[in-house]
Amino acid sequence: MNRDIIVTAWNNGQHHASGAGYGFKVSLKDRDKHFERGWKTVALKLPGVEHLVHVNIEKHSFWNTSCRELISLEIGKWLLRASLAPWPKGSPPKLALRATRSGEFEVRTS
Repeated sequence: MNRDIIVTAWNNGQHHASGAGYGFKVSLKDRDKHFERGWKTVALKLPGVEHLVHVNIEKHSFWNTSCRELISLEIGKWLLRASLAPWPKGSPPKLALRATRSGEFEVRTS
């Protein structure tokens, strides 16, 4: 049974119109349950985007206890196109990831 992973849209505080500095924050529990340290990247299927977006997770910041963001210019561009970014201070949107196969997730907005 697939269970959605709830993620929070994330920004590094710069809110670049190019989409730079955006991503999805994953909870510690969901990261440890649904992501594998042996993976170099994960693939995301964003709504309305034809190709899979590959995001690097082979980095200390994803596996430490405080960060855990999936960061990508493509995520930022998609958030902006979908009018999900920028968001009001303190109110980032929540989205869902659903595993479709090992290392691949479909992003859902509702």
